Amino acid sequence: MASIYDLKPKFQAFLRPLTGRLYKAGVTPNHVTIMAMLGSLLVGLLSVKSLENRLWLLIFPIWLFLRMALNAIDGLMAREFDLKSHAGAVLNETGDVLSDIFLFLPFALIRPDAGWAVIFFTIGAMLSEFCGILGQALGGRRRYEGPMGKSDRAFLIGALALVSIYFPWMMDWWAYFFWGAFVLVLWTSRNRTAVMLKELNND
Repeated sequence: MASIYDLKPKFQAFLRPLTGRLYKAGVTPNHVTIMAMLGSLLVGLLSVKSLENRLWLLIFPIWLFLRMALNAIDGLMAREFDLKSHAGAVLNETGDVLSDIFLFLPFALIRPDAGWAVIFFTIGAMLSEFCGILGQALGGRRRYEGPMGKSDRAFLIGALALVSIYFPWMMDWWAYFFWGAFVLVLWTSRNRTAVMLKELNND
């Protein structure tokens, strides 16, 4: 299933010069991962200001793009400069899940009538990441199938926040949006599990 993740090689090529400069400056992949996690926490906290002024929603598309860049940089740095570690892998996976929680749950506070939809979407996002790493834990490969992987979620949530600034009536539809996104993350979990099992059963 196609996903924005398929564009990652080109995105990494664009970020490779910056990654090299960060490495020379003494930055490690774990530093980048922690920066992405703490940044997501800060954005989540600041986003409640959109209750007073919806222009604060603009921090979502801006940060989500930066977060995608940071996620690409930490992986690129770990591979190209031989900085992989078990601790780094744990931090990376944990940081991704926590960042999603920090960034998604505030939407339930901003729009309480969409609360349950946001909560189920967040749980579904966590499930899809669990299904992604499960294959690796069982001896296969990390799965990144879509249609609602990490990059896809970032794009959709960023787009939703941006559109809602200029068309505030869209906020009345947030519940439907998040329920639809929840279905897509379940579909993603199903796709990742199916591919994982096929790979393991063929080995």
